[in-house]
Amino acid sequence: MKVLIIGAGILGASTTYHLAKKGVDVEVVDAQHEGKATLAGAGIVCPWATKLEDGDFYDMYAGGAAYYASLVDGLKSFSEVDLGYGKVGALVVAEDRQEFEAAAERVARRVANVPEAGTVEHLSPAAAREKFPPLREGMEAIFIPGAARVDARLLAAAMLRAASSLGARVRQDRVSLALEDGRPVCRVSDGTALQADEIVVTAGAWASQILNPLGIQHSVAPQKGQIIHLRLPGVQTSNWPVLLPMGSHYLLAFDDSRVVIGATREDNSGFDYRVTAGGEAEVLNAGLAIAPGLASATHIETRIGFRPASSNMKPILGRVSGISGLTVGNGLGAAGLTIGPFAGKQLAELLTGAPLDVDLTPYAPA
Repeated sequence: MKVLIIGAGILGASTTYHLAKKGVDVEVVDAQHEGKATLAGAGIVCPWATKLEDGDFYDMYAGGAAYYASLVDGLKSFSEVDLGYGKVGALVVAEDRQEFEAAAERVARRVANVPEAGTVEHLSPAAAREKFPPLREGMEAIFIPGAARVDARLLAAAMLRAASSLGARVRQDRVSLALEDGRPVCRVSDGTALQADEIVVTAGAWASQILNPLGIQHSVAPQKGQIIHLRLPGVQTSNWPVLLPMGSHYLLAFDDSRVVIGATREDNSGFDYRVTAGGEAEVLNAGLAIAPGLASATHIETRIGFRPASSNMKPILGRVSGISGLTVGNGLGAAGLTIGPFAGKQLAELLTGAPLDVDLTPYAPA
C-alpha cells in the first residue's frame, strides 16, 4: 500500500511517522504556507485543566497527553532528542475565587487514577512565585507536575526526519485534488499526478481549499493567533512551569531564557498574516496582568499561526464517506499540539486496519 499525506504540520508529520514505522510506503507533500499553526504554536500538554466537558473530545485530549511519553521515547530511538519537550508542570491560577475553586475541583476529579498527571498540589502565593517568578503577588495556584511543554516546530521536524530514515519521502510543493473514476487524484504544481492507494489530507487551515474541488464542504476555517515571544537575558527559565490563567491566554517558558505569551483567537480573519496593534496589545496586556515581572523582558518576535478550527470546535478524523481512498485529519484547533501526535497514530492505525486506541466515530467527516 502506498499512502500520500497532504500537509506536514503536527498531525501530518505524526501520521507519516507512524505509517513509516509500520513499514508502509508513504510520501508527504507540504506547501510551506506562511502561518502554519505548527510553525507558530507554543505547545502545552495539560488537558486536565481545560474547561472543556465534552466527553468524547476530552477522552481524545487526555489520550494525547498520555501518549507523549511513548512518543518521546520512540523518537529517542532515532536519536531525535531536540524536541523542546520538558515535563515542567503547570500552574493553574484564576483571579476569581469561585473560578479557582471550580478549577481545583475539576483538576482533582480528572487526575484521579491518571499517573502521568502526577500528584497535584495546592500552592501558596509565595510557593507559586518560586516556581514562576514573574507571577503577580498574591495568586494561589494548583500545580500539576505531569504537564509539559513542547516546541511544535522541532517536534514535527523530528517526526519527519525519523520517518525519512525509514524510507518516507518528503516533498515541498502545492497540490490539487480531482475526482477521476470515483477516486481522488493528487497533482503537484507542474501537473504531475502522485500515485497513491490512499490519500490523507492533513492540510490544516488550507484543507478546505484542497477538498472543495471534490465537492466536499469542509467545515474548517482559519482562526488567527498572534503569539508573543519575549526574552529575559541571563535568566534561567528552562524549568519554569506552564502558566494557565483559566482564560484564552497562557504563558510558558523554554530553555533559552524565552517566555511565550499567547494568544489571540481571531475568527473570520481569513489568512491575514499581519501582526496588528490590537493583537499585540491584547496578548501583552493579558500576559502582564498575570505576570507583571515580565515588563522588562525583551520582545523577540510575534508569530502568527492559523489554527484549523472546525465549526463545532471538534476534530475531524476518519475516512470520507462516498469517496474511496480518501481520509481527512483536521480541526484540532487550539488543542492541536496535545492531540496531534496521538491523532496521527490513530489515522495510521485506521489506514492499516489495526485496533484504535479511541473510537473515531464521533469525529467522522460529515
